[in-house]
Amino acid sequence: MDRLAPFVSDPFDQPPCRGCSSYLMEPYIKCADCGPPPLLICLQCFTRGFEYKKHQSDHSYEIMTSDFPILDPNWRAQEEMALLEAVMDCGFGNWQDVANQMRTKSKEDCEKHYMKHFVNNPLFSSTLLSLKQSEESKDLDTAITFRPSDEPPRPAFDSALSRDMAGYMPARADFVEEFDNYAEWDLRDIDFVEDDSDILHALKLAVVDIYHSRLKERQRRKKILRDHGLINLRKFQILERRYPKEVQDLCEAMRHFARLVGPTEHDKFIESQTLDFELRKEIKRLQEYRLAGVFTFRGARVYDCLKVHREEERLKRCMLTDLLQCLQDSTACQQWLHSDSGINPVTPILSSAAGRRNAPPLNLTGLPGTEKLNDKEKELCQMVRLVPGAYLEYKSALMNESSRLGGLKLAQARTLIKIDVNKTRKIYDFLIREGYITKA
Repeated sequence: MDRLAPFVSDPFDQPPCRGCSSYLMEPYIKCADCGPPPLLICLQCFTRGFEYKKHQSDHSYEIMTSDFPILDPNWRAQEEMALLEAVMDCGFGNWQDVANQMRTKSKEDCEKHYMKHFVNNPLFSSTLLSLKQSEESKDLDTAITFRPSDEPPRPAFDSALSRDMAGYMPARADFVEEFDNYAEWDLRDIDFVEDDSDILHALKLAVVDIYHSRLKERQRRKKILRDHGLINLRKFQILERRYPKEVQDLCEAMRHFARLVGPTEHDKFIESQTLDFELRKEIKRLQEYRLAGVFTFRGARVYDCLKVHREEERLKRCMLTDLLQCLQDSTACQQWLHSDSGINPVTPILSSAAGRRNAPPLNLTGLPGTEKLNDKEKELCQMVRLVPGAYLEYKSALMNESSRLGGLKLAQARTLIKIDVNKTRKIYDFLIREGYITKA
């Protein structure tokens, strides 16, 4: 069977025959069982059954020849290689010398064949077109587009963008300050003279080697900045913001390892993690549909609408239940509206000027946050008639302020808690007595 041999027209470029040491002329035989190096013999030695060391006459073999067409039926493979070599030797357009070097084709044949198959070949143009279209088809749904910062912005000196670019000077493609900016200082006093001892000469060479390592590190860092587009950092961050919050956290954590791989490989890794996150989210949603007995897309849409409606109704019921528990006391209701619902407190209902009586203790049963109080705090909330949620907020605010200032005065507590001054005094005294805060 024919095999594609090396396209050489000069027999002197071929190794000699192993049997008779003559220069090989195509076609010749190559043993398929021996080698490396390959064992090559001419047709005469092959017909005589030549054997050499481990090579036997019954081994498998290949016929090496370039006498077959590739691009044109009238041009053999050997002539194609000869044409390319002649164009390289004589230069493009010098078709007369090309034809003289080939000897088998005329000037017109060489020019016509080269222009047709190596310059205006539609196969090459279609390949380049497909590559260009594939590049243009890339959008933001794939990995982050790699854009090396060959032409970064040129901000004004000492501006915010200039500081973000770490003093990079686009016109010089360099930085104001280099990595290990004073590394040259170690070399300024070194001078190699003939009177140096071997130890001193070796020390000076070691200092020069250290300086070379600093130069290599500078180039490595600059290459990482340019390859990953980190000079124009804001554009890089804008591209990352399209990811979900979880993937953004992953990008921040994996940025330290980006220098170990190329920019394209790093972006593909981040994009694969994004795809994994989306697939897991979709699988979880499908599992929820299956658990609810939904097996069609139309049923899934109905299920989502009902789920949103049920969640809204549940929130309304919870808010109504909390409000009903506070309706027995106007102050508790006012505090609930202020702390839980975000509604401005209503004007409290004042009793008549004559015959003011003390209100009964507040019933804490079912109020939100009651389970977080100890017995003394529950007693305080009942006597002060303060809902547990509001008390916990006031307690947290007073403890934080006392910890920050090292102590707290009553006047400072009253500026933090915008409620009745008598209730503030009772809460303030209780927290000091129990050791939650210290008195300034």
